[in-house]
Amino acid sequence: MENSQLVNILNDWRIRINDINHIKFSELCRKTQAKNGWFTEESIRLAFRGINRFLDPKKLSKWINGNSVLRQNPKEVGIVMAGNIPIVGFHDMLCTVVTGHTAQIKLSSQDDVLIPYIVNLLFDISSEFSDRIRFVNKLKSPQAIIATGSNNSSRYFEYYFSSVPHIIRKNRTSVGILSGNESKDELYGLGQDILQYFGLGCRNISKLLVPEKYDFRLFYDTIEPLQPVVLHHKYANNYDYNKSILLINTLNFLDNGFLLIHESNQLVSPISVVFYETYKSGKALLSYLDQNKKSIQCVVSGDDHVPGSIPFGSTQTPELWDYSDNVNTLEFLLGLHQN
Repeated sequence: MENSQLVNILNDWRIRINDINHIKFSELCRKTQAKNGWFTEESIRLAFRGINRFLDPKKLSKWINGNSVLRQNPKEVGIVMAGNIPIVGFHDMLCTVVTGHTAQIKLSSQDDVLIPYIVNLLFDISSEFSDRIRFVNKLKSPQAIIATGSNNSSRYFEYYFSSVPHIIRKNRTSVGILSGNESKDELYGLGQDILQYFGLGCRNISKLLVPEKYDFRLFYDTIEPLQPVVLHHKYANNYDYNKSILLINTLNFLDNGFLLIHESNQLVSPISVVFYETYKSGKALLSYLDQNKKSIQCVVSGDDHVPGSIPFGSTQTPELWDYSDNVNTLEFLLGLHQN
């Protein structure tokens, strides 16, 4: 299959996904929410917009340009998908498909409705893919592994799959850097980076680095339109619990009724809380990022001098070439053909 033919098929897939009617989409949402109460209709729509962005034909052509799709010696690639946000394993599956391998997919029990449905839409377009994407309860003799999970599950993956080429991802989180000169649009984007998907994704910001004596009042005022997040019962339970813990321990914190801000040297904050630390200089800031780089997925900043940072409001809109943990999944899979 030539690249142009593959791009056309994937674009047809994009169109079919976008054409899912309201009744069917509502049914998918109900079935999904029965498995995972965090997966609201808004979160699912956000995830579908991400798929639409991935399957854009111009971006696909740019991404796979120069790579031969059909390769000699294709492999069975096991993909262990996470279930923290909707359809989070889509990119790994897409990388496997475009490099000509066969995907054995072990779905999370928290997200086992949406991906099989949209994959069946691809099967309707091209039956070839029905032999290259399989959903399994247990991985069977995979020749390579892409697994996403917690720090605990990663040890399990590393033990059982140490003998095959692998990408094994652990817990990561994201960091926001403030200078005090941000616009309201940037601060609102930061609020989205914190609260989209209720803060459950590795691309969600859980830690802020701010100048000494930073005033959070403008930030709180700007993100007030995001207040409906606390109407979700699971988020509200986390907010109430974490606020009570801070109060019981007589810790200082800020509160706007739906997001708690607390000074801490920890990197990963609980749901409904964002941690912050102050920095004294740009050098100290870069040193902090370097020391924690293995635990950081994204860095957002309005400062062009922060290496690798992305704009406020963009953490949940990655491009095809924005690889998790900065490990090039496409390159990894193309390299398997040489073994």
